[in-house]
Amino acid sequence: MEGILFGLDMGTTKVCAVVGEVRSGQLRIIGFGLAPAQGMNKGMIVDVAEASIAVAKAVEQAEETSGYDLSQALVSLAGEHIHSSNSNGAVAIHRQQGGVTTDDIERALDAAQAIPVPHNRQIVHLVPRHFQVDNVVVHRPLGMHGHRLEVEVHVVTGASMALLNLAKCADNVGIRAEEFVLNALASGEAVLEPNEREMDVIVADIGGGTTDIALYRQGSVFHTCVLPVGGNHVTNDIAIGLRVPFPVAEKVKVQYGDCRPAEIDSESMFTVAPFSGERIMVGRQDLAAVIEARVEEIFQMVLREIEASGYDGLLPAGIVLTGGSAQLRGITQVAQRVLNVPARVAGPRELVGMVDSLRSPSFATSVGLLRWALSESNLYRPRERQSQWGRRIGTFLRALLPE
Repeated sequence: MEGILFGLDMGTTKVCAVVGEVRSGQLRIIGFGLAPAQGMNKGMIVDVAEASIAVAKAVEQAEETSGYDLSQALVSLAGEHIHSSNSNGAVAIHRQQGGVTTDDIERALDAAQAIPVPHNRQIVHLVPRHFQVDNVVVHRPLGMHGHRLEVEVHVVTGASMALLNLAKCADNVGIRAEEFVLNALASGEAVLEPNEREMDVIVADIGGGTTDIALYRQGSVFHTCVLPVGGNHVTNDIAIGLRVPFPVAEKVKVQYGDCRPAEIDSESMFTVAPFSGERIMVGRQDLAAVIEARVEEIFQMVLREIEASGYDGLLPAGIVLTGGSAQLRGITQVAQRVLNVPARVAGPRELVGMVDSLRSPSFATSVGLLRWALSESNLYRPRERQSQWGRRIGTFLRALLPE
């Protein structure tokens, strides 16, 4: 299977466009674009015009580096509007067909998604968890003989208006949103080892505005959710505590931040300029105490979500942390203490091609979009690149002009 894949990760803090080439089943990164996010808050569009400009910049860079004129993409999805549940569907197997057919599987999936969905929401994902043929759990039912086929699926729904706004931002610069992919599921594709999926595990993608969670059980997704808290909340706590502008607080977090106040020398200090203008001395231990409190709160929310999902296991594979805010020093220790499970920080694995910029946990969702597309066989062949930045931004600006 060969082709070109394009993923567009529209996050709270950045827009990342990644192009991959698939040859002989291997994914190779051939294009990459990055721009600061605009018009986004907690994973949702709040200003279509500003968000479209950021998307245009990232897509243009991806086109320049890949050499392709990109026209369709898999787009990341986050935000509080995301809901999930598990559902079952069952159908009779047409025995005269020589076992389970693709038609039987499609009918079972159709039955599983026949759930009440409000008019202002739509199904984003219908992920099969497992199949049963005559009450026997099977991984691949195609061709198996039996009387009854049953499937359990994980259903993810999103607010229709939120999806339309994301699609509009992409469409403003000539990109069609081929599919929306939940951040947590994309990140899981990028960072999880196969044996972690088989053992129960949680992926927590801690971004700027949200923490996206996917709980895997026996190799398949069991529960997903989006928590409206992330690294920006840590930065905001620092900004308030030190009375400094948000950008200064972000630099302080990156340079001096730690989640382990007990392990920091009480005499370790740094200077910072608050709004008053005169530089002051700040103890790193005090800073760490502020960060620890917020990070602990995030994992308490994760714990409550696990309990609310109905999961009653022990999570032997623990929690895998990814996303930009997972790079906070000492974050695994806080996760282990609150959740009482093993914890590790992970970036995208098994990267090939233009990967120097993509090894960070910050790009787990971006790379995961391509892995998701590959696993779903969503391949396409775009035409060779012919246009330049002027076409991208021109298309967008024309969309804003009155008729």
